[in-house]
Amino acid sequence: MVKKAKQSVVIKVKLKLHRNTDADLLTTMMQQYRNACNFVSQAFFDDHFRSNTQALTKRLYHQLRHDFHLKAQLAQSVVRTVMARYKAVETQLGDHPYCYPTGEKLPNGRPELFWVHRDCHWLWQPINFSQPQTDLQRGRDWSFLSNGDLSINTLEKRIRVTPVCHGLQEYLAGEPITSTSHGFEQYLDGTWKFGVAKILHIRGKWYLHIAMTKDTDELHLSNTPKVVGIDRGLRFLVTTYDHQQQTTFVSGKTVQRKRSKFKKTREALQRKGTKSARRRLKKIENRENRWMTDVNHCLSKTLVTTYGTDTLFVLEDLTGVSFNRDDLPKALRNDNSSWAFYQLEMMLTYKARRQGSLVLKVPANFTSQRCPKCEVINKENRDQQRRQYQCADCGYRSNDDRVGAMNIQTLGQRYVAGHTKPRFKKPKSTKTTVD
Repeated sequence: MVKKAKQSVVIKVKLKLHRNTDADLLTTMMQQYRNACNFVSQAFFDDHFRSNTQALTKRLYHQLRHDFHLKAQLAQSVVRTVMARYKAVETQLGDHPYCYPTGEKLPNGRPELFWVHRDCHWLWQPINFSQPQTDLQRGRDWSFLSNGDLSINTLEKRIRVTPVCHGLQEYLAGEPITSTSHGFEQYLDGTWKFGVAKILHIRGKWYLHIAMTKDTDELHLSNTPKVVGIDRGLRFLVTTYDHQQQTTFVSGKTVQRKRSKFKKTREALQRKGTKSARRRLKKIENRENRWMTDVNHCLSKTLVTTYGTDTLFVLEDLTGVSFNRDDLPKALRNDNSSWAFYQLEMMLTYKARRQGSLVLKVPANFTSQRCPKCEVINKENRDQQRRQYQCADCGYRSNDDRVGAMNIQTLGQRYVAGHTKPRFKKPKSTKTTVD
């Protein structure tokens, strides 16, 4: 029996409104929904996160309908939205535990650190929903009409909007889709299911973000997949080392220059401190986030396209890893910590799966200190200022990012060979071992 798995994506559809009053109806609904989310968030925070979704809905349902004039489905969706946000925040907190020095010293002379797991109880105040939004349930709050338009439920009445996308008319009419582009129509082949949609108003335009799911067979790689080790950084966004012993560097110089420009603009606006400066600062922040997302999209797509199907992409697990370093120039000291490495990982994961490949995360321990030739671990072998790695035992010399990618690829090969949790350990002797 073949095991089934679910593949999920979120697609963005631009909406065309028919009347000016439709925009007012959507705006009112989104604002009320946002206010209701903040109300539920405060109630969940005051309850010390003890209530589950069902209990919170039962306790607040009638008040949500009366105070915020929400319809039945929207009142329930508000609670789901808030609980999903808290779950996401708790996951993020858990991935970045808090650490502090105990005052003791380790045998190597470094201070001993004590790690504390974090959850929602570390929040000082409830999560705030600042942007107006609304989550719409498929069939209840939004649906397709026979002419290709969308019917969206508001607080007062249903309205019709036109989605701007290719292939929709053929899909609704049951005809073959003739569009040759690779946009919305690729999800209209009958294998994808429409789910919850989020309506947003961005820079004067209306969009619908639709969650799509698809049942697929559980993916299995062949006995001899292509194994690609990927080291992530800022000087080189990614450094890859593949099964053919080929190394690829993706330079981050252009990214550094643009980030430096954004940083200088932010600092100038923060010093100014006026109302218009704060408004401009918000726009700059959104623009930088969109640019970072685009870079990660292009980078992940290039990796998946280059290596194709039946590939095992191996990444370091950066959970709890801090990139703040005092040995870097001041202008670059905190850049690593603010780059969207996790976003790149998520994009590569879902794109690789769609291509018939997989992503594996391995522990980052000693991947930058281990010699890929003689397997000796020595922190002093790496010169971070010159970006070089030179082994004091065997004399092997190479770029330190390349060495990291080679070691990560080695862990991937061990996984393919049958080691379920491959990692490097530093034994009492000079040689490393791989579990």
